[in-house]
Amino acid sequence: MPIDYGQFEEGKGLNYWGYDPVIQYEVRRTYSDSEYDWAESRLDEFGEAVGTVIADISDTLDTHDPTLHTYDRDGEVQNEVEYHPDHFVAERLIYEAGTVADSFVAPPGREEPMPITHNLAMEYLLTYTDIGLGCPVAMTAGVALVLDKFDDGDLEAFFDGVTARDYDEFLHGAMFLTEKQGGSDVGANETIAEQADDGTWRLTGEKWFASKLDAGAALVLARREDAPEGTEGLSLFLLPAEKRNGEPNDYYFRRLKGKLGTKSVPTGEVELEGAEAYLVGEPEQGFKLMAEMLNLERLSNAIAAVGNIGRAVLESKIHAADREAFGETLDDHPLMRHDLVDMAVDHEAATAYTFDAASVYSDYVDDDDEVAYRLMRLLVPVAKHRTGRLAVETASYAMEVLGGNGYVDDYVTNRLLRDAQVLPIWEGTSNILSLDLLRALAKEGSHRPFLETVEARLDTVSHPALVDLVETVAAETEAIEDAFATLATEGQDYAELYAKRLADYVYDVYTAALLLSEAQTQLAETDDARKALVARRFVDRHLREQDARGITSGDTLPLDWFDAIVRFDRAEPELLADAPPAD
Repeated sequence: MPIDYGQFEEGKGLNYWGYDPVIQYEVRRTYSDSEYDWAESRLDEFGEAVGTVIADISDTLDTHDPTLHTYDRDGEVQNEVEYHPDHFVAERLIYEAGTVADSFVAPPGREEPMPITHNLAMEYLLTYTDIGLGCPVAMTAGVALVLDKFDDGDLEAFFDGVTARDYDEFLHGAMFLTEKQGGSDVGANETIAEQADDGTWRLTGEKWFASKLDAGAALVLARREDAPEGTEGLSLFLLPAEKRNGEPNDYYFRRLKGKLGTKSVPTGEVELEGAEAYLVGEPEQGFKLMAEMLNLERLSNAIAAVGNIGRAVLESKIHAADREAFGETLDDHPLMRHDLVDMAVDHEAATAYTFDAASVYSDYVDDDDEVAYRLMRLLVPVAKHRTGRLAVETASYAMEVLGGNGYVDDYVTNRLLRDAQVLPIWEGTSNILSLDLLRALAKEGSHRPFLETVEARLDTVSHPALVDLVETVAAETEAIEDAFATLATEGQDYAELYAKRLADYVYDVYTAALLLSEAQTQLAETDDARKALVARRFVDRHLREQDARGITSGDTLPLDWFDAIVRFDRAEPELLADAPPAD
């Protein structure tokens, strides 16, 4: 049965897991059977808590920014960030649900931890309501990952803190990376590290854009004396909020940033004044170790984007089902059906790509799989690039769907757009990510596992209704292989000129093959053609040249298959002949 979005007044007060078949499908696809059996009820419980409790709290936090009290009444540094009381209610629900812990320490009922995809699935549900609350979850998971992989045991207490299931014992993680003179050029960082007699280190410098600056365990890059310039000279340190003697560490919060969105996470400037810190891993490998965290943060950024898109699409569906104009509900009008179909397909495609990238990343982390690493190096920057921009565009159009109400503070679409705007910026802008894609191609040969994966997926697709789509994607796969070769031989300036266009091309080809494989599976297992319709719409829009902008094609898919794509109704395979390809 299709979902009746007209039963809701707004996109909260409901279970985000229960009313999102897209995330249900991707979790089922990327989890093993035992992982899914354990996780399903917990994701359902968390989706209920986020939709019915945290959603309201997020609205409150958006108008009650954290307040900084750097000094106490005697002028002593205290670095206190004051939060609205409901902030702690939300955090207790979030962390005691195992959003971080379950992917690093075996949860109750399991002998081993869940994969990192589970942490990301929980983040997805959370960011239906608040990217700001999701940011510390992502960074804490990143700190846990780095300590789990690279600490020799000396920092076990901090690992225990960031993976604690009891909120009263929990430590937030963070990464203080950006410096004023550096920005995306991390190699320009100037923070200095000097080793103390007791074996710890003292950090001096400033961090210009530190989110969750009151975290108990922050990872910081700094340069040791006589270390080379650039990223090669950076070492990674864990900066605790308190020194070993229990006193506040030797840094102070200079100020909080006034921000467009993500109001629930405090972001500010941190001045390090000989702050006590601990070296993590080998001193010459600091940037490499931080890159491990950065890959996860970029995936988390993409997950936040698709969660934000999911909420924007949900609000649009509900309003269009409820609002009447010219004697009909908005979603009865062809133009609105066209737009809702494309919003739904964009969301489903982006979620599929991001979870696939997360699954590849998890294979690399869990098994140290070289092929998975090479493919991950290509998929992750592209995921972050494409979804960040898409989140802004989707939230902006969701405001338009709601009309004037969508623009005012009383409606969540206002906040969705303000929050989404940071997603193309956090963890690297689109230009930086596109250049990273070029590095992955040059250093890791990432185009090879990419092409092999796309071709292998196309080889599994045999349903007659999908043949023409397979031919289109196969042709584009050959074309993108030519693009890889051209950018590898035409010189660096030429490659950089087209790097962003290549990132979008990678996304389109990979996602099309993935959606077709999902469509084949759904047709084979349930005799349902809904995914085939999603794949067709995606391919038509992103990989097919259309005469006269498609106006003369006769394609009426958004009208004929609206219920299937937007409301998740079943689509009978024998009726696919009524959904011809666009010319």
